[in-house]
Amino acid sequence: MNTSGLFLSRKTGISETRLSELTNNASTKLRVDELYLIALAIDMDPCEVLKEVCKELKLQS
Repeated sequence: MNTSGLFLSRKTGISETRLSELTNNASTKLRVDELYLIALAIDMDPCEVLKEVCKELKLQS
């Protein structure tokens, strides 16, 4: 894992292996607690990160 992954792992407590799975496997599901911790670690608003991650989700009509 690169230094940014190591930084995130240390800052969030999320393992480097899990971060690698989230990065490299599109079918890996991101948990809300992980999203929250990652957003805080990169100094972003968790709500804005959630909006970006879920931007393609739409309610069924």
